[in-house]
Amino acid sequence: MKYTEAVEYMESLSSYGIVPGLENITNLCEKLGNPQNDLQFVHIAGTNGKGSVLSYVSTILKTAGYKVGRYVSPTIFEYRERIQINNRSITKKALCEYVERMKIICEELVAEGNPHPTPFEVETVMAFAYFKDQGCELVVMETGMGGRQDATNIIKNTLVAVLVSISMDHMQFLGKSLTAIATEKAGIIKKGCHVVTALQEPEVLQVIEKQAGAFSVPMTVAKVENAKKVRFGLEKQRFDYGQWKNLEITLAGKHQIANAVLAIEVVQALQQKGYSISEKALRTGLKETQWPGRFTVLSKKPYFVVDGAHNEDAAKKLADSIEFYFTNKRIIYIMGILRDKEYEKIIELTHGYADQILTVATPNQARTLSAYELATEVAKVHANVTAVDSLEEAVEIAYLLAGKDDIIIAFGSLSFTGKLMNIVEKRKA
Repeated sequence: MKYTEAVEYMESLSSYGIVPGLENITNLCEKLGNPQNDLQFVHIAGTNGKGSVLSYVSTILKTAGYKVGRYVSPTIFEYRERIQINNRSITKKALCEYVERMKIICEELVAEGNPHPTPFEVETVMAFAYFKDQGCELVVMETGMGGRQDATNIIKNTLVAVLVSISMDHMQFLGKSLTAIATEKAGIIKKGCHVVTALQEPEVLQVIEKQAGAFSVPMTVAKVENAKKVRFGLEKQRFDYGQWKNLEITLAGKHQIANAVLAIEVVQALQQKGYSISEKALRTGLKETQWPGRFTVLSKKPYFVVDGAHNEDAAKKLADSIEFYFTNKRIIYIMGILRDKEYEKIIELTHGYADQILTVATPNQARTLSAYELATEVAKVHANVTAVDSLEEAVEIAYLLAGKDDIIIAFGSLSFTGKLMNIVEKRKA
Protein backbone atom coordinates (compact mmCIF):
# COMPACT_ATOMS: atom_id res chain seq x y z
CA MET A 1 0.00 0.00 0.00
CA LYS A 2 1.29 3.44 -1.01
CA TYR A 3 0.86 6.53 1.15
CA THR A 4 -1.80 8.05 -1.12
CA GLU A 5 -3.69 4.75 -1.06
CA ALA A 6 -3.51 4.64 2.75
CA VAL A 7 -4.92 8.15 3.06
CA GLU A 8 -7.62 7.42 0.48
CA TYR A 9 -8.61 4.29 2.38
CA MET A 10 -8.91 6.23 5.65
CA GLU A 11 -10.93 8.93 3.92
CA SER A 12 -13.23 6.28 2.43
CA LEU A 13 -14.20 5.21 5.95
CA SER A 14 -16.04 8.51 6.45
CA SER A 15 -19.14 6.79 5.07
CA TYR A 16 -19.36 4.91 8.40
CA GLY A 17 -19.93 8.21 10.16
CA ILE A 18 -19.81 8.87 13.90
CA VAL A 19 -21.03 6.13 16.24
CA PRO A 20 -20.69 6.94 19.97
CA GLY A 21 -19.92 3.96 22.20
CA LEU A 22 -17.06 1.60 22.99
CA GLU A 23 -18.24 -1.68 21.48
CA ASN A 24 -16.55 -1.31 18.09
CA ILE A 25 -13.25 -0.07 19.45
CA THR A 26 -13.25 -2.81 22.08
CA ASN A 27 -13.40 -5.38 19.29
CA LEU A 28 -10.64 -3.62 17.38
CA CYS A 29 -8.35 -3.38 20.38
CA GLU A 30 -8.83 -7.05 21.24
CA LYS A 31 -7.76 -8.03 17.71
CA LEU A 32 -4.47 -6.18 18.34
CA GLY A 33 -3.91 -7.50 21.86
CA ASN A 34 -5.18 -4.36 23.64
CA PRO A 35 -2.11 -2.15 23.12
CA GLN A 36 -3.74 0.68 25.09
CA ASN A 37 -3.37 -1.33 28.31
CA ASP A 38 0.43 -1.05 28.06
CA LEU A 39 0.38 2.74 27.88
CA GLN A 40 0.03 5.61 30.38
CA PHE A 41 -2.19 8.55 29.45
CA VAL A 42 -2.92 12.20 29.96
CA HIS A 43 -6.48 12.32 28.65
CA ILE A 44 -7.96 15.70 27.60
CA ALA A 45 -11.64 16.48 27.04
CA GLY A 46 -13.65 19.70 26.72
CA THR A 47 -14.84 22.11 24.07
CA ASN A 48 -12.10 24.65 23.37
CA GLY A 49 -8.41 24.52 24.20
CA LYS A 50 -7.78 20.75 24.00
CA GLY A 51 -5.15 21.05 21.27
CA SER A 52 -3.28 23.94 22.88
CA VAL A 53 -3.13 22.23 26.29
CA LEU A 54 -2.08 18.96 24.62
CA SER A 55 0.71 20.78 22.81
CA TYR A 56 1.97 22.53 25.97
CA VAL A 57 1.96 19.32 28.04
CA SER A 58 3.49 17.06 25.38
CA THR A 59 6.24 19.59 24.56
CA ILE A 60 7.11 20.01 28.26
CA LEU A 61 7.28 16.21 28.70
CA LYS A 62 9.44 15.82 25.58
CA THR A 63 11.77 18.53 26.89
CA ALA A 64 11.93 16.65 30.22
CA GLY A 65 13.35 13.63 28.34
CA TYR A 66 10.27 11.42 27.97
CA LYS A 67 9.21 9.63 24.80
CA VAL A 68 5.75 11.10 24.32
CA GLY A 69 3.00 10.02 21.96
CA ARG A 70 0.35 12.52 21.09
CA TYR A 71 -2.91 11.92 19.27
CA VAL A 72 -4.70 14.94 17.83
CA SER A 73 -7.54 15.91 15.51
CA PRO A 74 -8.27 17.64 13.29
CA THR A 75 -4.97 18.10 11.45
CA ILE A 76 -3.83 21.29 9.78
CA PHE A 77 -1.43 20.31 6.99
CA GLU A 78 -1.57 16.56 6.40
CA TYR A 79 -3.11 13.37 7.70
CA ARG A 80 0.03 12.06 9.43
CA GLU A 81 -0.14 14.84 12.03
CA ARG A 82 -2.81 12.88 13.89
CA ILE A 83 -0.24 10.46 15.27
CA GLN A 84 3.02 11.93 16.59
CA ILE A 85 5.92 10.96 18.85
CA ASN A 86 7.93 13.79 20.38
CA ASN A 87 6.14 16.22 18.05
CA ARG A 88 7.18 14.26 14.92
CA SER A 89 4.45 12.81 12.72
CA ILE A 90 4.31 9.09 11.99
CA THR A 91 6.36 8.28 8.87
CA LYS A 92 4.59 7.58 5.59
CA LYS A 93 6.04 4.06 5.58
CA ALA A 94 4.80 3.30 9.11
CA LEU A 95 1.38 4.77 8.40
CA CYS A 96 0.99 2.53 5.35
CA GLU A 97 1.96 -0.54 7.38
CA TYR A 98 -0.50 0.21 10.17
CA VAL A 99 -3.34 1.11 7.79
CA GLU A 100 -2.85 -2.22 6.00
CA ARG A 101 -3.07 -4.04 9.34
CA MET A 102 -6.20 -2.14 10.30
CA LYS A 103 -7.84 -2.82 6.93
CA ILE A 104 -7.39 -6.58 7.38
CA ILE A 105 -8.76 -6.45 10.94
CA CYS A 106 -11.78 -4.38 9.86
CA GLU A 107 -12.57 -6.93 7.14
CA GLU A 108 -12.30 -9.73 9.70
CA LEU A 109 -14.70 -7.96 12.05
CA VAL A 110 -17.26 -7.41 9.30
CA ALA A 111 -16.96 -11.06 8.22
CA GLU A 112 -17.71 -12.04 11.84
CA GLY A 113 -20.95 -10.05 11.70
CA ASN A 114 -19.78 -6.88 13.46
CA PRO A 115 -20.39 -3.31 12.24
CA HIS A 116 -17.55 -1.72 10.32
CA PRO A 117 -15.55 0.56 12.64
CA THR A 118 -15.67 4.32 12.08
CA PRO A 119 -12.60 6.23 10.84
CA PHE A 120 -12.00 7.73 14.28
CA GLU A 121 -12.09 4.27 15.89
CA VAL A 122 -9.60 2.94 13.35
CA GLU A 123 -7.28 5.94 13.81
CA THR A 124 -7.42 5.66 17.58
CA VAL A 125 -6.48 1.98 17.69
CA MET A 126 -3.79 2.56 15.08
CA ALA A 127 -2.31 5.24 17.34
CA PHE A 128 -2.39 2.91 20.37
CA ALA A 129 -0.55 0.19 18.43
CA TYR A 130 2.07 2.60 17.09
CA PHE A 131 2.73 4.19 20.49
CA LYS A 132 3.13 0.79 22.12
CA ASP A 133 5.41 -0.55 19.38
CA GLN A 134 7.58 2.57 19.62
CA GLY A 135 7.89 2.32 23.41
CA CYS A 136 6.18 5.58 24.39
CA GLU A 137 6.46 6.32 28.09
CA LEU A 138 3.48 8.69 28.12
CA VAL A 139 0.66 9.45 25.69
CA VAL A 140 -1.10 12.82 25.66
CA MET A 141 -4.42 12.37 23.91
CA GLU A 142 -7.51 14.44 23.28
CA THR A 143 -11.00 13.04 22.88
CA GLY A 144 -12.61 13.24 19.50
CA MET A 145 -15.85 14.80 20.61
CA GLY A 146 -17.34 13.89 23.97
CA GLY A 147 -15.80 11.75 26.67
CA ARG A 148 -17.85 8.97 28.23
CA GLN A 149 -18.72 7.32 24.90
CA ASP A 150 -15.75 8.62 22.94
CA ALA A 151 -13.58 5.93 21.35
CA THR A 152 -10.52 7.18 23.24
CA ASN A 153 -12.25 6.40 26.53
CA ILE A 154 -11.45 2.71 26.21
CA ILE A 155 -8.18 3.50 28.00
CA LYS A 156 -7.76 2.41 31.62
CA ASN A 157 -4.40 3.87 32.66
CA THR A 158 -5.31 7.54 32.94
CA LEU A 159 -2.74 9.42 35.02
CA VAL A 160 -4.37 12.84 34.62
CA ALA A 161 -7.89 13.54 33.32
CA VAL A 162 -7.92 17.08 31.96
CA LEU A 163 -11.08 19.14 31.38
CA VAL A 164 -10.56 22.30 29.34
CA SER A 165 -13.29 24.91 28.96
CA ILE A 166 -16.67 23.20 28.44
CA SER A 167 -19.41 24.95 26.47
CA MET A 168 -22.20 24.21 24.01
CA ASP A 169 -21.06 22.20 20.97
CA HIS A 170 -21.98 18.93 19.23
CA MET A 171 -25.40 19.08 20.89
CA GLN A 172 -26.83 16.49 18.51
CA PHE A 173 -24.53 13.90 20.11
CA LEU A 174 -23.78 15.20 23.60
CA GLY A 175 -27.04 16.74 24.82
CA LYS A 176 -28.92 20.02 24.72
CA SER A 177 -27.80 21.41 28.08
CA LEU A 178 -24.45 22.40 29.55
CA THR A 179 -24.96 19.88 32.36
CA ALA A 180 -25.59 17.04 29.89
CA ILE A 181 -22.51 17.95 27.84
CA ALA A 182 -20.37 18.24 30.97
CA THR A 183 -21.58 14.81 32.13
CA GLU A 184 -20.40 13.27 28.86
CA LYS A 185 -17.03 14.98 28.96
CA ALA A 186 -16.43 14.23 32.65
CA GLY A 187 -16.79 10.56 31.72
CA ILE A 188 -13.02 10.42 31.11
CA ILE A 189 -12.44 10.57 34.89
CA LYS A 190 -11.31 7.17 36.18
CA LYS A 191 -10.14 5.50 39.37
CA GLY A 192 -6.54 6.38 40.21
CA CYS A 193 -6.27 9.51 38.09
CA HIS A 194 -5.78 13.14 39.09
CA VAL A 195 -8.43 15.51 37.71
CA VAL A 196 -7.26 18.91 36.46
CA THR A 197 -9.94 21.26 35.20
CA ALA A 198 -10.14 24.78 33.89
CA LEU A 199 -12.35 27.14 35.87
CA GLN A 200 -15.82 26.24 34.57
CA GLU A 201 -19.37 27.47 34.79
CA PRO A 202 -20.86 26.50 38.20
CA GLU A 203 -23.10 23.74 36.80
CA VAL A 204 -20.15 22.27 34.88
CA LEU A 205 -17.84 22.38 37.89
CA GLN A 206 -20.50 20.64 39.95
CA VAL A 207 -20.64 17.75 37.47
CA ILE A 208 -16.84 17.37 37.44
CA GLU A 209 -16.65 17.50 41.26
CA LYS A 210 -19.32 14.83 41.51
CA GLN A 211 -17.51 12.52 39.08
CA ALA A 212 -14.17 13.05 40.83
CA GLY A 213 -15.84 12.35 44.15
CA ALA A 214 -17.40 9.14 42.85
CA PHE A 215 -13.90 7.77 42.24
CA SER A 216 -12.32 9.47 45.28
CA VAL A 217 -9.63 11.08 43.14
CA PRO A 218 -7.89 14.43 43.75
CA MET A 219 -9.04 17.43 41.76
CA THR A 220 -7.31 20.69 40.90
CA VAL A 221 -9.03 23.77 39.45
CA ALA A 222 -6.61 25.83 37.36
CA LYS A 223 -7.51 29.48 37.94
CA VAL A 224 -6.14 31.95 35.41
CA GLU A 225 -6.49 34.75 37.96
CA ASN A 226 -3.57 33.14 39.83
CA ALA A 227 -1.33 34.12 36.91
CA LYS A 228 0.30 37.38 37.97
CA LYS A 229 2.18 40.16 36.17
CA VAL A 230 0.73 39.09 32.83
CA ARG A 231 2.31 40.78 29.81
CA PHE A 232 0.23 40.16 26.71
CA GLY A 233 1.57 40.24 23.16
CA LEU A 234 1.13 38.87 19.65
CA GLU A 235 4.60 37.31 19.44
CA LYS A 236 5.27 36.41 23.06
CA GLN A 237 3.41 36.58 26.37
CA ARG A 238 4.84 36.42 29.88
CA PHE A 239 3.41 35.76 33.33
CA ASP A 240 4.22 34.59 36.86
CA TYR A 241 2.57 31.50 38.29
CA GLY A 242 3.16 30.15 41.80
CA GLN A 243 6.88 29.82 42.44
CA TRP A 244 7.72 30.37 38.76
CA LYS A 245 8.50 33.89 37.62
CA ASN A 246 8.58 35.31 34.09
CA LEU A 247 7.25 32.26 32.26
CA GLU A 248 7.01 32.81 28.49
CA ILE A 249 4.71 31.45 25.78
CA THR A 250 4.69 32.27 22.07
CA LEU A 251 1.05 31.37 21.34
CA ALA A 252 -1.02 34.54 20.94
CA GLY A 253 -4.51 35.25 22.27
CA LYS A 254 -5.58 36.25 25.79
CA HIS A 255 -7.04 32.76 26.38
CA GLN A 256 -3.61 31.15 25.93
CA ILE A 257 -2.61 32.28 29.41
CA ALA A 258 -5.46 30.16 30.81
CA ASN A 259 -4.40 27.20 28.63
CA ALA A 260 -0.79 27.51 29.81
CA VAL A 261 -1.89 27.66 33.47
CA LEU A 262 -3.95 24.51 32.95
CA ALA A 263 -0.94 22.77 31.40
CA ILE A 264 1.24 23.79 34.36
CA GLU A 265 -1.24 22.21 36.77
CA VAL A 266 -1.20 19.01 34.67
CA VAL A 267 2.59 18.96 34.94
CA GLN A 268 2.38 19.38 38.71
CA ALA A 269 -0.10 16.50 38.91
CA LEU A 270 2.37 14.32 36.98
CA GLN A 271 5.17 15.39 39.32
CA GLN A 272 3.04 14.22 42.25
CA LYS A 273 2.77 10.84 40.52
CA GLY A 274 6.55 10.55 40.40
CA TYR A 275 7.43 11.97 36.99
CA SER A 276 10.60 14.01 36.94
CA ILE A 277 9.96 17.36 35.22
CA SER A 278 12.44 20.14 35.99
CA GLU A 279 11.77 23.86 36.07
CA LYS A 280 14.00 24.19 33.00
CA ALA A 281 11.87 21.63 31.12
CA LEU A 282 8.71 23.48 32.13
CA ARG A 283 10.06 26.86 31.01
CA THR A 284 11.56 25.61 27.76
CA GLY A 285 8.52 23.48 26.91
CA LEU A 286 6.11 26.39 27.39
CA LYS A 287 8.28 28.69 25.29
CA GLU A 288 8.79 26.20 22.45
CA THR A 289 5.16 25.11 22.13
CA GLN A 290 3.69 25.69 18.70
CA TRP A 291 0.06 25.11 17.73
CA PRO A 292 -0.84 26.46 14.28
CA GLY A 293 -4.23 27.96 13.55
CA ARG A 294 -4.96 29.30 17.02
CA PHE A 295 -4.79 33.09 16.73
CA THR A 296 -1.65 32.59 14.66
CA VAL A 297 0.05 35.62 13.07
CA LEU A 298 1.00 34.70 9.49
CA SER A 299 2.34 38.05 8.34
CA LYS A 300 2.68 41.73 9.28
CA LYS A 301 1.92 45.05 7.56
CA PRO A 302 -0.88 44.17 7.36
CA TYR A 303 -1.23 41.68 10.19
CA PHE A 304 -2.79 38.47 8.89
CA VAL A 305 -4.21 36.30 11.70
CA VAL A 306 -5.79 32.85 11.35
CA ASP A 307 -7.92 31.29 14.07
CA GLY A 308 -9.91 28.08 14.23
CA ALA A 309 -12.86 29.59 16.12
CA HIS A 310 -15.78 27.36 15.13
CA ASN A 311 -18.29 27.50 17.98
CA GLU A 312 -19.85 30.03 20.35
CA ASP A 313 -17.25 29.84 23.10
CA ALA A 314 -14.33 30.03 20.65
CA ALA A 315 -15.99 33.00 18.95
CA LYS A 316 -16.24 34.76 22.33
CA LYS A 317 -12.52 34.16 22.92
CA LEU A 318 -11.70 35.41 19.42
CA ALA A 319 -13.79 38.54 19.95
CA ASP A 320 -12.05 39.13 23.28
CA SER A 321 -8.61 38.89 21.65
CA ILE A 322 -9.64 41.16 18.75
CA GLU A 323 -10.90 43.77 21.16
CA PHE A 324 -7.73 43.52 23.25
CA TYR A 325 -5.06 43.46 20.53
CA PHE A 326 -6.71 45.41 17.70
CA THR A 327 -8.76 48.18 19.30
CA ASN A 328 -9.60 50.96 16.82
CA LYS A 329 -8.05 49.04 13.93
CA ARG A 330 -9.72 48.52 10.55
CA ILE A 331 -10.37 44.79 10.25
CA ILE A 332 -11.19 42.55 7.29
CA TYR A 333 -12.57 39.05 7.85
CA ILE A 334 -12.28 35.90 5.79
CA MET A 335 -15.02 33.70 7.24
CA GLY A 336 -15.94 30.05 6.51
CA ILE A 337 -18.20 27.99 8.79
CA LEU A 338 -19.58 24.45 8.69
CA ARG A 339 -23.34 24.08 8.32
CA ASP A 340 -23.72 22.05 11.55
CA LYS A 341 -22.09 24.75 13.70
CA GLU A 342 -23.93 27.61 15.41
CA TYR A 343 -23.02 30.04 12.65
CA GLU A 344 -25.67 32.57 13.65
CA LYS A 345 -24.10 32.97 17.09
CA ILE A 346 -20.55 33.08 15.66
CA ILE A 347 -21.64 35.87 13.30
CA GLU A 348 -23.44 37.70 16.11
CA LEU A 349 -20.38 37.65 18.39
CA THR A 350 -17.81 38.72 15.79
CA HIS A 351 -19.35 40.85 13.03
CA GLY A 352 -19.18 44.12 14.93
CA TYR A 353 -15.38 44.30 14.79
CA ALA A 354 -15.13 43.97 10.99
CA ASP A 355 -15.16 46.69 8.37
CA GLN A 356 -15.46 44.18 5.51
CA ILE A 357 -16.37 40.47 5.59
CA LEU A 358 -15.45 37.98 2.84
CA THR A 359 -17.20 34.61 3.02
CA VAL A 360 -15.83 31.32 1.66
CA ALA A 361 -16.95 27.70 1.58
CA THR A 362 -15.03 25.23 3.73
CA PRO A 363 -13.37 22.24 2.01
CA ASN A 364 -15.69 19.74 3.73
CA GLN A 365 -18.30 19.46 1.01
CA ALA A 366 -20.72 17.31 3.02
CA ARG A 367 -20.96 19.84 5.88
CA THR A 368 -20.04 23.13 4.25
CA LEU A 369 -22.13 26.26 4.30
CA SER A 370 -21.69 27.81 0.86
CA ALA A 371 -20.06 31.23 0.56
CA TYR A 372 -23.37 32.66 -0.72
CA GLU A 373 -25.43 31.12 2.11
CA LEU A 374 -22.98 32.41 4.71
CA ALA A 375 -22.94 35.86 3.11
CA THR A 376 -26.75 35.93 3.21
CA GLU A 377 -26.67 35.23 6.95
CA VAL A 378 -23.96 37.83 7.57
CA ALA A 379 -25.89 40.42 5.52
CA LYS A 380 -28.70 40.31 8.09
CA VAL A 381 -26.41 42.13 10.56
CA HIS A 382 -23.53 43.53 8.47
CA ALA A 383 -23.77 45.57 5.26
CA ASN A 384 -20.24 45.06 3.86
CA VAL A 385 -20.15 41.36 3.00
CA THR A 386 -19.03 39.60 -0.19
CA ALA A 387 -19.23 35.92 -1.11
CA VAL A 388 -15.96 34.76 -2.70
CA ASP A 389 -15.48 31.72 -4.94
CA SER A 390 -12.21 30.42 -3.50
CA LEU A 391 -9.85 30.81 -0.57
CA GLU A 392 -7.09 32.01 -2.92
CA GLU A 393 -9.34 34.76 -4.23
CA ALA A 394 -10.40 35.72 -0.70
CA VAL A 395 -6.76 36.15 0.37
CA GLU A 396 -5.98 38.31 -2.67
CA ILE A 397 -9.05 40.50 -2.15
CA ALA A 398 -8.26 40.88 1.56
CA TYR A 399 -4.72 42.07 0.78
CA LEU A 400 -6.07 44.50 -1.84
CA LEU A 401 -8.51 45.96 0.66
CA ALA A 402 -6.07 46.16 3.57
CA GLY A 403 -3.62 48.96 4.21
CA LYS A 404 -0.36 48.20 6.04
CA ASP A 405 -1.91 49.24 9.36
CA ASP A 406 -5.10 47.20 8.89
CA ILE A 407 -5.83 43.66 10.13
CA ILE A 408 -6.93 40.56 8.22
CA ILE A 409 -8.47 37.76 10.29
CA ALA A 410 -9.50 34.39 8.83
CA PHE A 411 -11.64 32.14 11.03
CA GLY A 412 -14.67 29.89 11.36
CA SER A 413 -13.25 26.41 10.83
CA LEU A 414 -9.97 24.55 11.19
CA SER A 415 -10.75 22.70 7.95
CA PHE A 416 -9.26 25.40 5.70
CA THR A 417 -6.51 26.59 8.03
CA GLY A 418 -3.65 24.59 6.53
CA LYS A 419 -4.53 25.57 2.95
CA LEU A 420 -4.88 29.21 3.93
CA MET A 421 -1.52 29.22 5.72
CA ASN A 422 0.13 27.76 2.62
CA ILE A 423 -1.50 30.40 0.39
CA VAL A 424 -0.22 33.23 2.59
CA GLU A 425 3.28 31.71 2.82
CA LYS A 426 3.51 31.34 -0.97
CA ARG A 427 2.36 34.92 -1.38
CA LYS A 428 5.10 36.12 0.98
CA ALA A 429 7.81 34.16 -0.86
